[in-house]
Amino acid sequence: MADASSVEEVCGADAAPVDQFITPWTVSVASGYTLMRDPRYNKGLAFSESERDAHYLRGLLPPAVSTQELQEKKLMHNLREYKVPLQRYMSMMDLQERNEKLFYKLLMDNVEELLPIVYTPTVGEACQKYGSIFRRPQGLFISLKEKGRILEVLKNWPERNIQVIVVTDGERILGLGDLGAQGMGIPVGKLSLYTALGGLRPQACLPVTIDVGTNNETLLNDEFYIGLRQRRATGQEYADLLEEFMTAVKKQYGEKVLIQFEDFANHNAFELLSKYSNSHLVFNDDIQGTASVVLSGVISALKLVGGALPDHTFLFLGAGEAGTGIAELIALEISKKTNAPIEETRKKIWLVDSKGLIVSSRKESVQHFKKPWAHEHEPVKTLLEAVKALKPTVLIGSSGVGQTFTKEIIETMASLNEKPLILALSNPTSQSECTAEQAYTWSQGRAVFASGSPFDPVEYEGKVFVPGQANNAYIFPGFGLGLVMSGAIRVHDDMLLAASEALAAQVKDEHYQKGLIYPPFANIRTISANIAAKVAAKAYELGLASRLPHPEDLVKFAESCMYNPVYRNYR
Repeated sequence: MADASSVEEVCGADAAPVDQFITPWTVSVASGYTLMRDPRYNKGLAFSESERDAHYLRGLLPPAVSTQELQEKKLMHNLREYKVPLQRYMSMMDLQERNEKLFYKLLMDNVEELLPIVYTPTVGEACQKYGSIFRRPQGLFISLKEKGRILEVLKNWPERNIQVIVVTDGERILGLGDLGAQGMGIPVGKLSLYTALGGLRPQACLPVTIDVGTNNETLLNDEFYIGLRQRRATGQEYADLLEEFMTAVKKQYGEKVLIQFEDFANHNAFELLSKYSNSHLVFNDDIQGTASVVLSGVISALKLVGGALPDHTFLFLGAGEAGTGIAELIALEISKKTNAPIEETRKKIWLVDSKGLIVSSRKESVQHFKKPWAHEHEPVKTLLEAVKALKPTVLIGSSGVGQTFTKEIIETMASLNEKPLILALSNPTSQSECTAEQAYTWSQGRAVFASGSPFDPVEYEGKVFVPGQANNAYIFPGFGLGLVMSGAIRVHDDMLLAASEALAAQVKDEHYQKGLIYPPFANIRTISANIAAKVAAKAYELGLASRLPHPEDLVKFAESCMYNPVYRNYR
């Protein structure tokens, strides 16, 4: 049985039963106009007659009393009226600032429809236009102006019990490049998914953007740009600011706060993860989250393509954060399954970057994170030549460049394999290496396909193919919940493997029959609870968990910790 005080620590006041009356506390008991302006407690027309009397709301609302379900129905109707995705995004952000519980209820109940709005691909456009649509702060902006005062800045944030921080420096937003301070849309979007999909309380989540300038000339010349108007700081100045931030976070929020690095450029992403993984609870979703969700897709795809994981040969287009992160986790999983040293299992995996196949003769000239993938082979210039030479069974795109899996490449993969596994992972949709339709058509309906951004089902020769989406949102919300509920103090690679295996185990026979290698997003909370349980179990097994006693049923404990967006009754 889960320990009640343990649940309280993870969930705060939301651990109380829904039918138990609570008092809407802010600084004092919120009433009247103040209550309606507080997104955490506002219910709009759903305030009951007795609540309107008790909290001085008479006359401030029209006489009708609504249910949360009716409010949800009206909002979904309104959202569907908008033809432009960015308008839907802005409408959702307005709702989040006005009525938090209704925002999360809407997102949870319509996750498959609204996920592309609050996150990829629409969030990319929102970041590009963030200066024009910016209304009120949804997180902390920490710029070079705050150097020496970051701890003070953290204290300006009203919440004290922070469990997860998502931080970006805006240098590599999705496939869109350097968006500077306007990258804030990414941490805001990621944390809304932590709550909706993983059940972490909104108040326990803090979005942060580190602003060290931007090299984007368009933004520097944009009168509406909201960030520092200077070129990016690098080297020691950059490292010092990040060091101050990491130290201040630990001092303010303690050892167990999860710091998720998001959309940093390759050189900084690897360095920050390596530098702080032994002193902080850190996670990089672009490197580790992407790797975990792709490994899960590969594991579940084995049921469709046949063979065991060590039997397959993997070829990547793209050798940045995502590509090398995925490759390393696949190599780790093969190593775990075969007891072979990881140096050997890496040889089943080949990477192509902008200069061609990474081979041993290039070892001295490539960046340090590419060196483990420089295998013995003659130089190969193009992806097509690499496919012909290596005869891979799995082709993975993480290049950030659209339309790079050409007709000839897909046809060659199909000629080499009965069921080629094609993963076109780059976001947003415009940057995908190929479309679902191209993958199915060019392979004559034989490809097993998944992408990073969503694609509609495809009909080919009378059969409907449903493409899977290798979306990090399958992994990071449950992964974060597992870390928080176990009181983990460090992230270990075995936790990522556990998350991958837990996700793959959620794919059922009826999904395989449709060609799916990921379960439907409609079940995401159950999926997240199962991932959280496996991650927490691994944390306890490795001695990295600090929350004791160990709950007997970790899945039930995960579910009991999850934030509930149903309205509360006020005294």
